[in-house]
Amino acid sequence: MEFTEETVTDFESRLSEVIELYQHRIHWLLQDSRKVFGVIKGTKVGLLVDVSHLSYGPRLLDFQKNLLCLIDEQLCYKKQLYCLSFSTEISPLWESPKTINVHVLHEVRQWIQELEPGQGCNLLKALRHVLPMKELNCLVLIVGSCPDQSFEILCDYVQQCTLGRKVQIHTVTYDCSNPASLTALKNLAEAVRGCYHCYSSKGENCDSSDFNVLLQESQKAKDLLKSIKQTFQRRVGSLLDSKTADVSTAFANTEPSSFFPKPPKHKGPLVIQTPGILAKTSADWLKTYGLKAKKLDLYQVLAPNAFSPVEDFVPILQKTVSSTLHEKVMMQFEWYDGTVKNIHVDLPVLYSYQKLLAKMVRIYERRIDWLSVASRRIWGTVCERRVVILVDISVTNSTYISHIQHSLRLLLEEQMSDKDHFNIIAFGSDIVPWQQELLPSQPENLEKAWRWVLSLECKGSRNFMSALRRAVEVDFKDKDKYKSQGLYLLTTGIPDQETHTISAYVAEACGGFDLQLHVCLFSVRKGTDPSGIIPARYANPMETANAFKEIVQATKGRFHWFGEAGIFESDDITSIISEMEKAKNYSQKCAFLVESLKQRSVNQSVKLLTPKGHSNVLMRNEGKKNQKVPSSKPTAVLKDIKDNHGAERNTPVRIVAWRPPSARAGIPPAQTINSQNEHKGKHKARKQAELSVSVFYTEEGRNVGTIYQRYPKAVHVRKSVCSVTLPKEEEICSSKEWLTKYSIKKLKLDLPRLMLGCTHQKKTVECLHKKVSAKYCSIFPSAEINGVVKHLQLHPKELETYTEQLEKVLQRYIQRVQWLLSGSRRLFGTILEANVCVLIDTSGSMSPYLPSVTKELTSLIWEQLRKNEARFNLLRFAENIESWKEYLVEATDGSCHDAVQWASTYHAHGTSCILAALQKALSFQGVKALYLLTDGKPDTSCSLILKEIEELIKKQDIKIHTICFSCADRGAVEFLKKLASQTGGRFHCSSGGEDGQLAAHRILTEGLDDEDNPVFPYFEGDDLKKLTQEVAKARSFLKQAKSWRLLLENWNTNQKDDSGFQKSVQD
Repeated sequence: MEFTEETVTDFESRLSEVIELYQHRIHWLLQDSRKVFGVIKGTKVGLLVDVSHLSYGPRLLDFQKNLLCLIDEQLCYKKQLYCLSFSTEISPLWESPKTINVHVLHEVRQWIQELEPGQGCNLLKALRHVLPMKELNCLVLIVGSCPDQSFEILCDYVQQCTLGRKVQIHTVTYDCSNPASLTALKNLAEAVRGCYHCYSSKGENCDSSDFNVLLQESQKAKDLLKSIKQTFQRRVGSLLDSKTADVSTAFANTEPSSFFPKPPKHKGPLVIQTPGILAKTSADWLKTYGLKAKKLDLYQVLAPNAFSPVEDFVPILQKTVSSTLHEKVMMQFEWYDGTVKNIHVDLPVLYSYQKLLAKMVRIYERRIDWLSVASRRIWGTVCERRVVILVDISVTNSTYISHIQHSLRLLLEEQMSDKDHFNIIAFGSDIVPWQQELLPSQPENLEKAWRWVLSLECKGSRNFMSALRRAVEVDFKDKDKYKSQGLYLLTTGIPDQETHTISAYVAEACGGFDLQLHVCLFSVRKGTDPSGIIPARYANPMETANAFKEIVQATKGRFHWFGEAGIFESDDITSIISEMEKAKNYSQKCAFLVESLKQRSVNQSVKLLTPKGHSNVLMRNEGKKNQKVPSSKPTAVLKDIKDNHGAERNTPVRIVAWRPPSARAGIPPAQTINSQNEHKGKHKARKQAELSVSVFYTEEGRNVGTIYQRYPKAVHVRKSVCSVTLPKEEEICSSKEWLTKYSIKKLKLDLPRLMLGCTHQKKTVECLHKKVSAKYCSIFPSAEINGVVKHLQLHPKELETYTEQLEKVLQRYIQRVQWLLSGSRRLFGTILEANVCVLIDTSGSMSPYLPSVTKELTSLIWEQLRKNEARFNLLRFAENIESWKEYLVEATDGSCHDAVQWASTYHAHGTSCILAALQKALSFQGVKALYLLTDGKPDTSCSLILKEIEELIKKQDIKIHTICFSCADRGAVEFLKKLASQTGGRFHCSSGGEDGQLAAHRILTEGLDDEDNPVFPYFEGDDLKKLTQEVAKARSFLKQAKSWRLLLENWNTNQKDDSGFQKSVQD
């Protein structure tokens, strides 16, 4: 890698700009209300003000002045606000958060001016009042004295209430000299991952989480700048001019690896450490510290208080009856096997259980931190007793040989001293073993191995297969006699051999033996080596990772992927994160149980306070209970009376004329059996309805009555939610083609189509002379669907399944958006055809953009054209036209190098002759598509170009894809859109790429269901526009499904409470 004087100077100036930017940010934070309270985040803010530290006089006036400044500068721009002052008691300004407007702000200012000092600081009471308000997403705690409660109590309560919610806790210590208060508030903010700010009116120094982050970054930049100045000592003035040639020659002849600063004492002797704990994989570690091993599985905790629903057949009723006790004293809970159990909720037990879960999560976080430092960051945990290390020293690693050596040094120092035997094998094209057999892991052997590592030189390709065979067949030739054996591969790219060949070999060689292959992949670059060396096989980082995952799975080993920025993927860390997700899921289920129990208690207490005026309703229900025959409307009632002496059975038929029992709407009975027979010939014969028989005892001795009822078969048309499977690998096609296979409609996740419920409507009943609703209107909740009110006939479980599937689809959509905005696709879009010509506008207006276009064109050649093995040509146009070749060329390594070299000679000048360039490109034999990049309208008439191109395209099927570098010129945009549409091509605009990447990242991290924030910028390009429109539709459906699910759950809860209340009254 070559560093010129200009490169180093430019980098130093950029570092200086960054340091200056940090200083400006810190200066901005120390102004106005930000100095006193910090920067308030969130849009719906709860303001909690401690007044226990105040006293009448200047201190109170200063505090009120600062609060008014906070309102005017920061809080007035929020969406909602809630204010509360507290000392021993709490004093809220409103009962619920208010939407901010002029009147609300006036009330807040008046409230601040009326604040009075108090005694005591009951912060817990204030939090208990505010945290249940789920509409708030930020709480600002302004405290001036030590809270009455301890840090542990406050922290536990806040963690329990905010579990599963995104609430930002912002703590402010205002002019407080008590160290205990400062420590408690700071620890509280850190424990709940919030922000803290400390203000003192006596000094200028402020302690703030925002300050600390900026100061740390600023110090890193200063240290890096200092390191660069020490590494690259340069002379200035005339001495630099006189020595430029000599320095350039020496610089060019220096090894590339010497430009990377080596760690201190790189060649010094090893400092061997003895591991303090036994190394284990995360899977083995979780057998001891996992939730199940610690008996913290939710179902283990709930099992003593879980009971299966009881159902039994009652002969006298001739039907199966379920127990209803759980409706009064228990909660229904879905078990791990899909069954439903009745749970007795013990609140103290669940609270203690959640505290233990939080403790285990902290242990798992410490485990992840431990796995992410020192040699474990590079190698993971080396657990086996007999170890062989395979090191990739191919020529493409020449730049990073010092990194590889330092990685081996860390391993030998920290993890190898407690092993039984070890060996190291370096491989490029040839195999270079340290020893011919395994040696004991003694300090002298480790030191000798390190000296040998320092002598390694990079050369050749990656002949991984030969190194693997050498290790398995020589070092592990007695693998059947030993236990705990491992191969550790450190490499930076894909092997020379095919993946399936290596997988088949390791599966056969390691199968049946205690021998695993573990891969440590070091990602250092994309594309070819900086020195121009091309590997034998090329694959991008993701393809390389997938190939090694397949190889590792064949031996049940572990995969570890890291780079200079940190760890990208690790099987050990993934296992721990999975356990943390399980703990979070268990805690959320506990919170749901507790919330459901509280809701039931509130509903029951409300029903116990029913007014006496409603007692007549209860008496009517009670009277109905004593009737001989239930008040149903059967089509025919056949009553058989059997006396004790076996009297002859009589079966008289009595047809009851129907009339409405009250003014309420009702459904008239179906036609009787006789009337159906009379009209049998007039209508098409239908399948007879099933006959239902109910038997009961009458009050006359042992006489038995029977009810025969005909019920028509209900026709249910329900669309089930399908399980969705989407490809993980990106398909090279347009968004239109991709969505024809994976759109929401194609995946059968269109929410309105799933909601085929009955329409809520009223019909006129002639005998009542008014419009009434159908009976089922009181059974199902209603919702507006596409402007029509319909009844929701889906279950909450079905909506939950729909939500899960839609979230999976939405994540896949956003991943494709990120893919479309990455690499050369951000500027050029996706190259679909196999025979293409790329036309680049090099007119004078392109002068500011031409360097970046050239850079992206280089990426396009290697990333898309070379990888897809396309045939291509390049053409640049300004006043004149110049093509790279006179025909299409195969995308080989040599041709790609030649094309990149030709593209680097671009320079901007003159005007743009688009028509002549298109005519030239269309003349190339075999071309199937043109990709035209320009920043403005052509010099000639747009309509003339469109007409001429239309005539040329009629003779041959060629698509023209247009790329607009800047969307500021609307005339140029409309012209390029028409040109692409006329030829069946696609329009692409490169603007908005950075904002789109940021929006995609925020959507994946902050949540999918909020369709208003964050949102993608407006993309004018066809591919991104269609895909982001589908994303917006999916987010809308997701939000609607979640609201409907909540509606159904509340509806079902209320229905159960109503039925339980009526049964209790009847009993």
